[in-house]
Amino acid sequence: MTEEAVPILRVADAEAAVRWYARLGFAFGWEHRFEPGFPAFVEVHRGRVRLFLSEHEGDARPDTLVYLRLNDIDAVAAEFGVPVEEAPWGRELELRDPDGNRLRIGVPTD
Repeated sequence: MTEEAVPILRVADAEAAVRWYARLGFAFGWEHRFEPGFPAFVEVHRGRVRLFLSEHEGDARPDTLVYLRLNDIDAVAAEFGVPVEEAPWGRELELRDPDGNRLRIGVPTD
């Protein structure tokens, strides 16, 4: 097993969240519900980067900030119509998903 950290983000509608994260290049991995009609717990992944999206109220709180290092920052900026900012440590942009979770996306300076 490869050790890793997987952030859990609170979402109101996992299906809608999966569609939004697909715009960032994430693919649906799997979904778990304890019973039909219960809240969903979903994995999305992009290469080795994974996120858990949870409809369970106690799993995470809204307005979480996750930092993602992604290679195609210019394509992400174009997809969402946001500028890429230059910082001393790299190029970055910031997005909010439909549930208010903040995603800071960056590419480090070489």
